[in-house]
Amino acid sequence: SLEIGSAIYLHMKKTNLLLTSSFLSVFLVSGCTKEKESKQPNIIYILADDLGYAELGCYGQQQIETPNIDKLAERGMRFTQNYAGTAVSAPSRCITFTGLHSGHAYIRGNDEMRERGEVWSHEAMLADSTLEGQRPLLAGTVTIPSVLKEAGYTTGCIGKWGLGYPGSEGTPNKMGFDFFYGYNCQRQAHTYYPPFLYRNEVREYLPNHLLIPGTKLDEGADPYDEKSYDKYTQKVYSCDLMYDEIIKFVERSKDEPFFLAWTTPLPHVPLQAPERWVKHYVDKFGTEEPYVGNKGYFPCRYPRATYAAMISYWDEQIGGLVKKLKELGIYENTVIVFTSDNGPTFNGGSDSPWFDSAKPFKSEAGWGKASIREGGIRVPMIVTWEGNIKPGTTSDHICASWDVMPTVCELAGIASPRTDGISFVPELIGKKQPEHEYLYWEYPEGGGSKAIRMGKWKGLLLNIKKEGEGNMMLFDLEKDPREQVNVAADYPEIISTMREKMKEAHEEPIIKRFAM
Repeated sequence: SLEIGSAIYLHMKKTNLLLTSSFLSVFLVSGCTKEKESKQPNIIYILADDLGYAELGCYGQQQIETPNIDKLAERGMRFTQNYAGTAVSAPSRCITFTGLHSGHAYIRGNDEMRERGEVWSHEAMLADSTLEGQRPLLAGTVTIPSVLKEAGYTTGCIGKWGLGYPGSEGTPNKMGFDFFYGYNCQRQAHTYYPPFLYRNEVREYLPNHLLIPGTKLDEGADPYDEKSYDKYTQKVYSCDLMYDEIIKFVERSKDEPFFLAWTTPLPHVPLQAPERWVKHYVDKFGTEEPYVGNKGYFPCRYPRATYAAMISYWDEQIGGLVKKLKELGIYENTVIVFTSDNGPTFNGGSDSPWFDSAKPFKSEAGWGKASIREGGIRVPMIVTWEGNIKPGTTSDHICASWDVMPTVCELAGIASPRTDGISFVPELIGKKQPEHEYLYWEYPEGGGSKAIRMGKWKGLLLNIKKEGEGNMMLFDLEKDPREQVNVAADYPEIISTMREKMKEAHEEPIIKRFAM
């Protein structure tokens, strides 16, 4: 069939790119003794899940405390015009790890592969691991870890995966990671007290019982009584375990260059956080109305306090990781990239408008996560590299997560495979930075949408599956960052150019459900 033929072609094309990369890498290293003598830096890529543009102190957050992440910004570079690959988790990760934007990426939306059976039944998944996980990347896909592993890096991924169910060709260990620990499946990550996590390809069972996500309060329970929520806290909090593995990975990898992808599930709902941090914010915010579970996930007595607690708890861990790097004497030779996979969410008891999570952009439903409006795809990015990046700098370079592949390849001193990205290493070290002609997104979920960013202009098509591509909106982001004033009628020539570039950037997806 055409679909299978296209998949084979993509596989062969990507395999050839990897071989080309290998040849160029050998040529570059053997032909330049100075490059050979330099020590490759460690690279830590920290990816938040649903963290909004303005949920950090260094991006203007007023309620949530993030002193350790703010310190990264003080010691490095803070980007103001950085974009996620797309508006939800799995495709955003695919785009990041392959360097191909959503007009070329294999995975362009969340795909639970319902044809397998009861994929949304947590009891069924507990009994049958083949029901876990999302659509897998194709065998042989060229990824950041596969390229860096070939260049001599030890590679690890700790956190959430979402790019291949257990036993498939898309598991982390088959995509270039030497080590994986965490959630293979995004649906499993809908509780922070899971019955198991994965160590590489094998389940490790935990002393938590299965509490099905979405379980409501007991009948007759008082929603204002903290004790009514006791069942939502169990023995082992998954992020504690994952942090322990991060420290162990760094300790055992310290003598050779390593690439670590810390793909935390935080602060994705459900609202569950260590009690000491929740208490801190209850004391700070005062009493609030409980969340009783009417918008999915688990109920929570103090929803705003708990959401803030999740972020501050994670901020504390980031501080611990930096401390460990310094203790091991490798901080100066470690590049840390901090960012998010998409904008803030609108469900599960979260209250993005109260936190003004995407400021200056809108963050409520339809404008944050699951939308390619600015609030859904403009995300924070901070990069630190002691002695190489001028401390406390701010960059307005327009970039996106598909730039990460060429960037890490340049940092490692190897040739990048062909991608849609442009390395932003020159920006980091104060040299002339090449710019994108445009950035492009397509998002097949929620009715289908496409967007393009060209300089200060953003073109946007919504509800494509129903209305087609006839009415493109145009926004001047310098004057109108909240995308409130459609000026398309005043600039027909810009609209015409954007349509040409959108057509240029789009390839028909191999997976039919991603078509629009």
